[in-house]
Parts: sequence; structure tokens; C-alpha cells
Amino acid sequence: MGKLEYLYRSGLPSRAITVYLYLADRAGQEDSCFPSVPTIARHTGLSERTVQRAILDLKKGGFLHVRGRQRRNGADSSNLYTLTNVETEW
Repeated sequence: MGKLEYLYRSGLPSRAITVYLYLADRAGQEDSCFPSVPTIARHTGLSERTVQRAILDLKKGGFLHVRGRQRRNGADSSNLYTLTNVETEW
């Protein structure tokens, strides 16, 4: 079974798989990254709303943990996305 077979067999919509692969490509050693929704949308060709739905799909499926971040002045910043390793037998 390929490394991402569990993702492909998960039943997630293609939007979620696209966003997961984008985040995986950007993630560092800690399997985390923090691109903004507009950046993800621009790079994947998806709308911002579709990216938001994909992130919800990934959270519900256990593939992604999302943590809000704030700037020093208290303003919201982009979220921190951490990919989870959920390689299970399907």
C-alpha cells in the first residue's frame, strides 16, 4: 500500500485531498505549516470557501489539527495546521 493510500481510501472529497497534499508539501519536520486560506486557495486553484470546507473535512476525518495563532498586538494571524498520522487499515 502506498504512503498516502489511507488518504485516498478515506472517502474524503477531492477538495480535502487537494488541501491535504498542499499542506503536506509545505509542512516542516513537525508536520506543521501556517499558510493563510487565501494563499492555499491561490496555490490550489480552489475558492477560499472551498478551502475552508476542505479544512473542516480534514478536521472531522482526523487528518488535521488546527490551532489559531495571534500576532503580538493581539490581531488574528493564519492558523497553524498540523497533519496527523492516521495510517490505519481500511
